[in-house]
Amino acid sequence: MIKADSVLVDIRKIVTPKGPAPLLKDKLAELHVMENMAIASKDGFIVWIGPEDELTSNVEVQGNWYSAGGGTVLPGFVDPHTHPVFGGNRTAEFNMRIRGKSYSEIAAAGGGILNTMKATREAEEKDLIADTWERLNTMLTEGITTIEGKSGYGLDTESEIKQLSVIEQVDKVHAIDIVPTFLGAHEYPPEYKNDHEGYIKILIEEMLPAVKESGLAKYCDIFTEEGVYSIEESRRIMRAAKDMGFELKFHADEMTDLGGGKLAAELGAVSADHLMFVSDESIKAMAKSGTAAVLLPGTSFFLMMSNYAPARKLIENGVPVALATDFNPGSSHTQSMQMIITLACLNMKMTIEEAISAATINAAYAIGLGDKAGSIEVGKWADMAIFDFKDYNELVYNWGVNHVERVIKKGSLVYIRQQNFFNTLSGPSSGKFL
Repeated sequence: MIKADSVLVDIRKIVTPKGPAPLLKDKLAELHVMENMAIASKDGFIVWIGPEDELTSNVEVQGNWYSAGGGTVLPGFVDPHTHPVFGGNRTAEFNMRIRGKSYSEIAAAGGGILNTMKATREAEEKDLIADTWERLNTMLTEGITTIEGKSGYGLDTESEIKQLSVIEQVDKVHAIDIVPTFLGAHEYPPEYKNDHEGYIKILIEEMLPAVKESGLAKYCDIFTEEGVYSIEESRRIMRAAKDMGFELKFHADEMTDLGGGKLAAELGAVSADHLMFVSDESIKAMAKSGTAAVLLPGTSFFLMMSNYAPARKLIENGVPVALATDFNPGSSHTQSMQMIITLACLNMKMTIEEAISAATINAAYAIGLGDKAGSIEVGKWADMAIFDFKDYNELVYNWGVNHVERVIKKGSLVYIRQQNFFNTLSGPSSGKFL
């Protein structure tokens, strides 16, 4: 008998991709649908999946029995690109953008990343923890069970360490798992506006060693873009990071075709993210290196851009494609992976099946967790989101709606949507209220 400390029953359907990760080309569109099944887990990992009427003859359960309530079960979403720790907000800038100001114009007026940098530097750690906790709670209600979380709003050693410390503290106690990333090369701070070489020296000689010694980050990221970090500056910083033992991620080819995707492939980065202007040369290099393309359609949508990443070309060329929210205070202020899946289908021409796989198993691959998260398989984490629909196509068809009813994280029920109460007429002419 298989021993389990948690089981999930009353499942209408299980809908999941299957590994090994990453899923490429046609494999990305393969979802496996199973009806009337049960899922058993032990110590946070799935140990058995089978027909519910065979559960008790195969599994000895000493623990919790959870009901899916007849819902459809998908893997918990994995969000491989987020900026969850920051002070202040940028609602005023959002209104400026609606009125026609460009992202560059707003930044030149003192807005953008440097606006958030000032607020984050000034914020107390306890307040950042409280705000980050609430943001992750919202993610959990949207079916997200694992994220990558970046720093990048401190732009000095003390403030970057503060952000990464917040990530570590929240990760220890929140249901969502957070993979930490150091993004000191997000922008040039104002004190080094005219001395880029001086800040690069601090990044390489002070900030990277301090972060490495602290053990607070697995990845190092950089904003490789015109007007921020050039290809040569990025190569220099990221080679230093790699030599110190960091794994690499890139913000690449977001506003221009600078060749960030190609550089990411050259340095063996786990992912290149954004890629709205990625070149054919970079696509071929990424396919060869296995560097994941983390696509962020929420950014194009929120910035009202006409350019979206060429998802179809990336998929057809064999690049591992993942999806993420890019949750941040400026360019994509959303925690809804369900909305990101909708945008991927409508604006990047991905199929629903591809988008689900890109938001689960391939997203897990893009943060080094392809063997643990992103699919409902024996040996994986028991991370599952339970949805209110009968047909997974409703995830996109009935768009802009949160369909998540319950969330299971490592075998434990961590979220359940409260029942709605409607105070309405009981009949068209009764005049009585419920």
